[in-house]
Amino acid sequence: MSAAPSILRSRFAYLPTDGQEALGTGAKVSVAGTLHNRLAMLLFLLLPPCTGLAQWQTQSILIQPGWSAVYLHVDASYQTLDQLVGSDPNNPISELWLWQPPAGTLQFVTSPQSPISGSQWVVWGRLGSGVSGSLGTLVPDAAYLVYSGAATNYTWKVLGKPVAPDYSWTTSGLNFIGFPTPSASPPAFDTFLSLAPDLASVAQIYQYQGGALSSSNPSQLFAYHTTPVTRGEAFWISSGTVFNKYFGPFQVVFSDRSGANFGDTSGQYSFRLVNVTPTNVTVTLDLLGSEAPPTNQPAIVDVPPLLVRGGINLSNLTYSYMMLSKSSPQSWTLAPQGQDGSDIEVVLGLNRYIMTNSGPGDLYAGILEFTDSFGFSQVDVPVSATEASTAGLWVGDASVTQVASYLKSYQRDVNGNPVVSTNGSYVISGVETNLGPVSQPFPLRLILHNDGTTTYLLQRVYYGLDPGSNLVVSTSQSALDPAHLDTARRISAVDLPWSSNNTPWACTGTLEPNGTLATTVLLPYDDQASNPFLHTYHPDHDNLDASFQYELPRGAESYDITRQITLSITPPGDDFNNLTRAAQSLSGIYQEAITVSGAGSASRTFNVSGIFAINRISTIDTLTQP
Repeated sequence: MSAAPSILRSRFAYLPTDGQEALGTGAKVSVAGTLHNRLAMLLFLLLPPCTGLAQWQTQSILIQPGWSAVYLHVDASYQTLDQLVGSDPNNPISELWLWQPPAGTLQFVTSPQSPISGSQWVVWGRLGSGVSGSLGTLVPDAAYLVYSGAATNYTWKVLGKPVAPDYSWTTSGLNFIGFPTPSASPPAFDTFLSLAPDLASVAQIYQYQGGALSSSNPSQLFAYHTTPVTRGEAFWISSGTVFNKYFGPFQVVFSDRSGANFGDTSGQYSFRLVNVTPTNVTVTLDLLGSEAPPTNQPAIVDVPPLLVRGGINLSNLTYSYMMLSKSSPQSWTLAPQGQDGSDIEVVLGLNRYIMTNSGPGDLYAGILEFTDSFGFSQVDVPVSATEASTAGLWVGDASVTQVASYLKSYQRDVNGNPVVSTNGSYVISGVETNLGPVSQPFPLRLILHNDGTTTYLLQRVYYGLDPGSNLVVSTSQSALDPAHLDTARRISAVDLPWSSNNTPWACTGTLEPNGTLATTVLLPYDDQASNPFLHTYHPDHDNLDASFQYELPRGAESYDITRQITLSITPPGDDFNNLTRAAQSLSGIYQEAITVSGAGSASRTFNVSGIFAINRISTIDTLTQP
């Protein structure tokens, strides 16, 4: 058990304050410039526990009897501290302290042993410890003071989501930080700082030894040659007037500190590798599997099938790729800081074409582990992806490039003259119906909607806000808010028959790579709006008798037309962009059998073929049909 609450203020006298300035005995320097970082962290503390998708990794931290300083490289905010620590009777930790300066108040410090009184800490205390506070969950990428009442060392195992490092160095004050060194065989301080000579020459480092807080705990570190930079241990560091960005030989710069999350739509993600040293450094990227998720967290199917983009092929403007897997790491050699090649962009791709484990919504997750050729750093970054559904609105085009002719050949006699049958007609010897190229491709518009179960072909669709300000996909403009029609869109396919109710055609088959969709579109012989044999204002093609009073039967002036449309979706091209866009773009073979039916059973079928490509423009899986 730690000291009683009545002496907490005296305890603060031995707790150095991250972000406060230390320019020497008696000096007074403002740290207002760091307050915005404190406010950001305070807001983070007020957030509820994380319930999102995660990739899991256990961080093992050595806790000494008494006080230890630890640095958390994982996000364990999915549980409260009462659940994570307080409910475990075998865990001897009774207090956790995270220092928070009050916003808008200047703080001063003259040495790590003598911070000013009144510094504010965010604290958690086990029930019965006599300490209470507002720290509800652990903040990742942060340093803590931890009190253990055990008589021996304790290994604290924290299961969480690895977090990309994000450090803000105080220019000339004390920094309460940890380093992302390798879990096994970390370097000693003198070796670790050898690549940052400016910092090494001025750094003052303070380390907790366990036991009670006193004027000698934390103590200044002098044994740089034998003291390891242990992953998970926090240190107080002052660098004088030297600004520092060195936390290892390289930096990994992500746009989001939560890592690379492809979700269920993205296929590409880029980040930067930066060399911060005056020498070449080789950075290796490996893909590791996730540990088993804790209770009430989503199950993980497998690691994401990742690609690393290679060079461009100038002949067809496609990118090559390399596989990234647990057995195929990738490496890059970075030039010294400030030279060309010291800062490079790396583009990761997700091979969505092979993400067909069990169904949409499945979670793929893993850990991107970055290490360097010096053995100084191990930066772990989460990566995740969700198997995509094809539900939503798809729009694209088909291009008819081949048409089957209907050419008859006639029997001839030995003199080369046509043979005439007994009824006076020429004898047909064969009909040529093979597909042949057209002189110019004919374009067709494709509009498809998939509700997650069935795919529908549409003649037109409306996309915009409804009166409740919700985005909708509808078969009628009546579903849209009249006040927001300026932002709405109508998409039409003029090659499909128009009808007032705009009833879609249901397709058989599946909308997915290697899938096939088929549907039948009927144009009745008396459909004045769409049948091409009818021209309402032309007396010879109005399907009326000579007196313009009676409608003629099928086959007199107009014919039934049956269009059997088939979309055969083919695998994507074997290049980086095509493999990573499989969730948003599909293409394949377009086929159509057009049957013209006249009187009785008389009919003739014409086949056409070509290619098609469609893109998902909305993930809304409900087709509103007012």
